[in-house]
Amino acid sequence: MPTMIELKVPDIGDFSGVPVIEVLVKIGDKVEKDQSLVTLESAKATMEVPASAAGVVRELRVKEGDNVSQGSVIAVVETDASVEAKPETTQAATKKTEPEKKPAASAEKPAAPEQKKTAPSSAKDSGRKPDFECQVCVLGSGPGGYTAAFRAADLDLDTLLIERYERLGGVCLNVGCIPSKALLHAADLINDAELMASHGIVFGKPKIELDKLRAFKDGVVAKLTGGLAAMAKQRKVRGVRGVGTFVSPHEIEIETSEGKKLVRFEKCIIAAGSQAVKLPGLPWGDPRVMDSTDALMLGEIPKKLLVIGGGIIGLEMACVYDALGSEVTVVELFDQLMPGTDPDLVRPLQQRIAKRYAGIYLKTKVASAKAQKNGIEVTFEGENAPKPQLFDRVLCAVGRTPNGNKIAADKAGVTVTERGFIPADKQLRTNVPHLFAIGDIVGPPMLAHKATHEAKVAAEVCAGHKSAFDARVIPSVAYTDPEVAWVGVTEREAKDKKLDVGVAKFPWAASGRALGMDRGEGFTKLIFDKQTQRVIGGGIVGVHAGDLISEIALAIEMGAEAADIGLTIHPHPTLSESIGMAAEIFEGTITDLYLPRKT
Repeated sequence: MPTMIELKVPDIGDFSGVPVIEVLVKIGDKVEKDQSLVTLESAKATMEVPASAAGVVRELRVKEGDNVSQGSVIAVVETDASVEAKPETTQAATKKTEPEKKPAASAEKPAAPEQKKTAPSSAKDSGRKPDFECQVCVLGSGPGGYTAAFRAADLDLDTLLIERYERLGGVCLNVGCIPSKALLHAADLINDAELMASHGIVFGKPKIELDKLRAFKDGVVAKLTGGLAAMAKQRKVRGVRGVGTFVSPHEIEIETSEGKKLVRFEKCIIAAGSQAVKLPGLPWGDPRVMDSTDALMLGEIPKKLLVIGGGIIGLEMACVYDALGSEVTVVELFDQLMPGTDPDLVRPLQQRIAKRYAGIYLKTKVASAKAQKNGIEVTFEGENAPKPQLFDRVLCAVGRTPNGNKIAADKAGVTVTERGFIPADKQLRTNVPHLFAIGDIVGPPMLAHKATHEAKVAAEVCAGHKSAFDARVIPSVAYTDPEVAWVGVTEREAKDKKLDVGVAKFPWAASGRALGMDRGEGFTKLIFDKQTQRVIGGGIVGVHAGDLISEIALAIEMGAEAADIGLTIHPHPTLSESIGMAAEIFEGTITDLYLPRKT
């Protein structure tokens, strides 16, 4: 006979009247024992309430915004023998979570997001005398390109490297990852000083000397790019500055300051990267409308800044300009910041910046933007669209697009998709066997650390080695304040694919190190395959999350089980021990929190 059981809030410690911020189930859902029902958030911690019994949800007694305490009824479930029986995991789901195989689609080499074009007919050799000849030509010197060139040279291949910027390093080192992190460090110092004012250390309002800050940022770039130039010289990698395009399957023409130069090569590694998307309809001829490259130039600190796009790049630059004194407004077309990221990871970031920014408008887009003498007048559309406003500057950060259609790849016979991606196999070969492609141009995720690993594979294959790109997972990091980092299977992905997983979260409100920094808003989350007990994903939100995520990535690569992580002695007090404690939560051995005993 079916039995109706009330699922109640257990003893959650010294908390009462705690608000429900998310309901994780709905009427009709079949829930397992210990499955999370709702998420609660107090001033000290975020926690999830587990089901004390398995069954089918027949009633929900709470909704978002309600306050609950120990004994409050969350839901009523109908349970009987058939419901109590643990559902079998399908063979397909089991395969997807076995660490011996790639546990998630996101961890695999991403396929091009649209149909490939039919391979074009290549052009004939030009018949011209080349200005340069080499065994391996690398087109683009970003993290992927210079890594490919250096690895090829180390394998005794005569290598030539083409770069359009004055200095090696591509977008990442010159106008991307590195200069942005230098400015984010400055922003962190300003915010940390501000935070300590309430704890008895008062520095006063900072004086921003923009020229010196810009010089610091440029100095960091110069040190790294100068180091690359020195290493290229040591390895005898020849460099040519200019914009390269294919002439034939074995030739590239470079537009240089001294005229056109022809390179003839045996093999080529395409590392031409991507560029910022420029939304149509914006007055791009006006210097007050910026892409991420313009924003990093620090032309001025605008009083009012609009950031179009609530993804990683937009939010990182928003953090910089907010700390420097700008009044920041963010608009995002989708229903959450950093679309695709688990919402719980984004929530602490959004809560913090919502208190600092002039506005965050989700499900909103820019309808028009007109350059006026006193600013950029912007109108909006969407569910939460604000009234038209005037901004001193507008930053467009709505993503990046690959450069596959800008290098005349068709003349080499290389297939390029409509969006500009160049499909490549696990050895990074394109459809033309002696031509390889790596980095942003082969598909998402568009991350420098993915490109460098692909680069080594491509160079090794060029040298005749039996190498292949077979990364199980690729971590992602948003260097916001707080930082957000994740790797492997996400909680959303597990739910969509109906994977049989367990999720364990350790709140930083219980971390002595985090509290000592007055930054207890974060948490560490691990996702485990229930059948094997192996970690298949994880996420961290909090200061230095990007520095912590590598342990989880390594654990996934090594097929580590919860016990492997929990029994690894982490130094105390550190933020890194939160990873071990999350594993202890999954195992039920945690002593740094009180959790209801599993029976």
